[in-house]
Amino acid sequence: MLLKELIKEGTETISVAYPEREAREMVFIYLEHLLGTSRHTHILEPAYEVAEADADMARTAFARMAAFEPVQYIIGKANFYGRDFNVSPSVLIPRPETELLCREVTMDGRSKRRPMRILDLCTGSGCIAWTLAMELQGAEVTAVDLSEDALKVASTQSFEDGPSVNPQFIKADVLAGPIESLGIFDVIVSNPPYVKESEKALMRKNVLDYEPDMALFVDDDDPLVFYRAVAFWAKALLKEDGFGIVEINEALGEETAEAFAEVGFTKTEVIKDFSERARFVKFSR
Repeated sequence: MLLKELIKEGTETISVAYPEREAREMVFIYLEHLLGTSRHTHILEPAYEVAEADADMARTAFARMAAFEPVQYIIGKANFYGRDFNVSPSVLIPRPETELLCREVTMDGRSKRRPMRILDLCTGSGCIAWTLAMELQGAEVTAVDLSEDALKVASTQSFEDGPSVNPQFIKADVLAGPIESLGIFDVIVSNPPYVKESEKALMRKNVLDYEPDMALFVDDDDPLVFYRAVAFWAKALLKEDGFGIVEINEALGEETAEAFAEVGFTKTEVIKDFSERARFVKFSR
């Protein structure tokens, strides 16, 4: 069948679950993975034919997407900071907003013009750790997570433009307190669980049914539990002239900043994302 016909069929199938524009984007992502085509191939090559076996494989994938299974888990890849990262249901799918955290650290690191030691807490897929290791020449990145399955995904990422020094991945419970034997760091980053249990009703099935709960949710009674933990790690392991940056629940920006102020970080800043939502807290002494 013609590629343009398969695109139309896939978009119609997935549109039962998603807005049409989003459904079409998912079709393009999947077909690029399956066929190596681009979103313009059907326009530039209107007679492009898709083998029936490939069309059947695509239809199966489209049905899975219509049942809210994320396309990134189906293909096993998610794009982040211009690179494809391996993902599985053991890790969160990297979000575009998190790229801003990496950009903030990268800009600061390049201005210093010296190798940096960076600590990534609750690393998940390792997208932050690997990105900073590749963007900052000579950076020494250590990444921590409690999930063995997540660490398997993170530690086996592979890139053509890989860093000069691969991140070191360590299994540890961030809530158990800092590991002082790791030494002192220039930067500490984290994208910890921050979605309150009561906010589940606002979330879509593709997240609730497929992404790992332990990487997403915190009790309503103590939504800042991970930020207080990160603050204690930073108090113990961050250089006097270093800084930290964490991704946050947009409804808890000032409260999160206060968690770092309470342990001695006198400079805190709530940073907004490209949608003007409170997205990060940056802190230093």
